[in-house]
Amino acid sequence: MTSAPPSVSSLLTDRYELTMVDAAIRAGTHDRPCVFEAFARRLPGGRRYGIVAGTGRLLKLIEDFRFTDSELGWLLTNDVVDAATADWLANYRFAGNIWGYQEGEVYFPGSPLLIVEGSFAEAVVLETLILSVYNYDTAVASAAARMVSAAEGRPLAEMGSRRTGEHSAVAAARAAYIAGFSATSNLEAGRSWGVPTMGTAAHSFTLLHDTEEEAFRAQVNALGPGTTLLVDTYDVAAAVDLAVKVAGTELGAVRIDSGDLPGQVAAVRRQLDDLGATGTKITVTNDLDEYTIAALRAAPVDSYGVGTSVVTGSGSPAAGMVYKLVARQADSGEWISVAKKSFNKASIGGRKHAVRTFGSSGTALEEVIHVGENASEELGRPLLVPLVSGGKADDRYRGSAGTALAREHRAAAIAELPAEAFRLGRGDPVIPTSYR
Repeated sequence: MTSAPPSVSSLLTDRYELTMVDAAIRAGTHDRPCVFEAFARRLPGGRRYGIVAGTGRLLKLIEDFRFTDSELGWLLTNDVVDAATADWLANYRFAGNIWGYQEGEVYFPGSPLLIVEGSFAEAVVLETLILSVYNYDTAVASAAARMVSAAEGRPLAEMGSRRTGEHSAVAAARAAYIAGFSATSNLEAGRSWGVPTMGTAAHSFTLLHDTEEEAFRAQVNALGPGTTLLVDTYDVAAAVDLAVKVAGTELGAVRIDSGDLPGQVAAVRRQLDDLGATGTKITVTNDLDEYTIAALRAAPVDSYGVGTSVVTGSGSPAAGMVYKLVARQADSGEWISVAKKSFNKASIGGRKHAVRTFGSSGTALEEVIHVGENASEELGRPLLVPLVSGGKADDRYRGSAGTALAREHRAAAIAELPAEAFRLGRGDPVIPTSYR
C-alpha cells in the first residue's frame, strides 16, 4: 500500500512575505484587490527562447498551502507575526484568480507568465512558492529543450536525481519530460506525474560479482536479453564480446559511461555488427550536455542519458523570474497601474494580455503584450489561459494528464519557432517582445 508524498510546509517561504501581511493587516490595506505578475527580464545564458514548466506542480501546491497549528505556533513564538495575523493565516485559502502561459509554452523576456489576482495578502504570501517552482522547473525545461533539439530525434533519459535535492529531483524529471525527454530514472516522478521510468544496473552491480560474465548473466536472468548491459567497468571491447555471448544477438542495448565517446561508440558499433548484434542499440551517458550531444550527432548513438547538466539547467539553475505588483484597486474602485522605477530593475505596470503573431508560413514573428486592455484573437494567438478561478484550479492542468498535456503543447509551440531558435551559441531572443 502506498501513500502520497507529504504536502509542503507553508513555512518554506521568505519571512518578509509574512511581515508584509502582518503590517498590511495592521494598516487595513491587506484586503485591497491587487494584480501580481511573474515574468523574467531576460533569458538565462544568452538563450534564444525558454520553456514554461512547473504549472501543474504549482497548482497542487497552492491548493495545499495551509498554516497548521504547528506552523502558527512557531510564528508566534518567534515573533514573526502577531495574534491577529496568525488568526488570518489560520483561515488562509487562496480564493483569487490566476491566468498563465500554458505549461510547455515558449516564452521570452517580459512574457507575463503568471498573473495572480486577489487581495494583497492572499496574493503576496504566494510569492516565494511561485518563484521557487517556476524558477527551477522552467530553468530545467529550457535547458532540456536545447538537449532535445541537439539530439535530433534520438531519445534522452533524465538521470540526475543524485545531483540535486530529493524534491528537486522529481521536479526536474517532470520538467525534462515536458521538454521532450523520453524517460527518467526517478520513480517518484513516475508515480506522481506519470513520467515513464527506466534503469537497469550501475557499475557496483558488476563489481559485486566475481566476474563480469557472472554479473551479465545475473542481469539477463532477471531482466531478459532485451536489457541494457553496462560495458565500461573494465575493458569495453571484452565486455561487448561477453554481453553478446551471454544475451545473444537479441541483446537490447549496451551503455557506455566513459572514455572518448565518438571513437568509442564507433568501435562498439562495428564490434556489435561483426558479432551479428545489428539490432543492439548503444546508449551513452558520461556528463553529457547539449554541446556534447551535438558533437555526437555523427556517431552511431541511439540514445542518451543526461544527469547533472539537466538538473542544474545546464549552467543556468534559475530562470531569473520575478513576481511584482503591477496594479491595485483604489478605494474609489478605480484600478491603478503600479511599477518599479529602479535602475536596471524597472517593471511595466498594468494588467497584461499577451499574444503571439505569425507570418504567412506559420512561423512566430513577435510577442505582443497589450497593457490594460484585452487582446482580440484577431491580433494573434492568445497566450494566457485561466488556471485558477475563484480559488479552484482547472483540472486539465493537474496530475499526470496535465503533464502529458504540457508535453504535447511544448511540441506544438516549439514547432512555431524560426530555425535560428535552435542554434546553441549565445544570441538574442529569437523573436522580439513589444508592448502596446
